[in-house]
Parts: sequence; structure tokens; C-alpha cells
Amino acid sequence: MRKETSIVRMPLDKLLPHPENPNRMSKATFEKLKRLIAQSHNYEPLIVRNHPEIENHFEIINGYHRLTALKELGETFADCVIWDVNDDQARILLATLNRLGGKDELAAKIELIKNLSERFSIKELSKLLPDTKGAIEKLKDITKPLPQIAGNPKLFLNTLVFFLDDEQIKVVNSALEKAMPPKGTKSEKMTAALTVIAEAYIKGLKNGRLQNN
Repeated sequence: MRKETSIVRMPLDKLLPHPENPNRMSKATFEKLKRLIAQSHNYEPLIVRNHPEIENHFEIINGYHRLTALKELGETFADCVIWDVNDDQARILLATLNRLGGKDELAAKIELIKNLSERFSIKELSKLLPDTKGAIEKLKDITKPLPQIAGNPKLFLNTLVFFLDDEQIKVVNSALEKAMPPKGTKSEKMTAALTVIAEAYIKGLKNGRLQNN
């Protein structure tokens, strides 16, 4: 059983990033994180371990961007939790802590956005939440359950992540541009285009025009 841990206030200059941390945050998302910390003065404590090489220093396992935000906000200390992990355990945590997470249940997300909209403008919310302004507006303006929500109250918003080489991205972008509808935010149009392409492929398979290799 893991030992009980407590939050420790540590000087920022004693906290060093792990050299193998693969997580990167976009500038826009980082600015939202920094703005949220500045406004609420709250953040999830950083997870650190005793530095394996530098005495009296700690290595960050989770929380590098929070550390950077605190520095830019002029803070000198950070709330931390110290974990006793070896090098291999630290690497596993680096690969999982920033990737393990749930999904937004759509009906609950709509209700949450509507409640927040009573206190904050769409512009303010777009600066604080990870969602785009267009997505927030769309969720806020839903006044009655969508058919897919009514039929499945546990419907989730899903994210797809994949990697393309230079030639593949050219082909994909060309297809998306041809399939994009004229209206909607960039994200909405790309989502619609990708769905159209997928549906056309499935239809082609059923009609025998394509081969599923």
C-alpha cells in the first residue's frame, strides 16, 4: 500500500524538468493554464521525486507547464507531492500521467457550459477552458436534447490523435478541403469533412468499389 503523502511547498529553483518528458502544450493552451492559475490561485500540485543526480533538488514527473506558468506569474514556490519512484517508474509515469484521462459526457458538458455562461461571457470562457470559442457557443446554444443525446445519455465527446508523414498530410488535407462544408468553425468543418470521407469509404466497400487491404 502506498504511503500517505502530503503537499509540500517548494522553491521553484529547486524543481527541475525531467529530460525525457515528451509532453508539450500549445501556446494557446498554456496561456489558458496561466490565466486560470492567476485568476483562481489554485492548481493541481506538481508531482516530483528526489533528483537522482543533484542533491537537494527535485525532478518533475508531472507539472512542468504548471511550473513554467508559476514562474511567469512571478511566484517563487509551488505546491508539490513527492513520490518515491525509480528511473523506470518515472519514465512510465511520464508516458501515462499526461495521457490517461476521461472524456466529456456530452449532456453533462452542455449543462456545465450553460451554468458557466450565467457567470462568464463566451469570450471569458474561451480564455479559461480548453474548448474553442465556437465549441462553447455551440454547446451553450443547445436548448433541447439532441436526438443522439436523447437516445444515448452517456454519449461522449471523443478525440482522435494520429500521426502523418509529409506525403500523407498532403493527401489528407486535399481530401478534407474538397469535403468541407461552407459553414461552421474550422474544427466543425474538418469534423464534418472527415465523417463524409469515412462514410464514402464505407459505402464504397459495401458496393465493392473499394478493397479493404
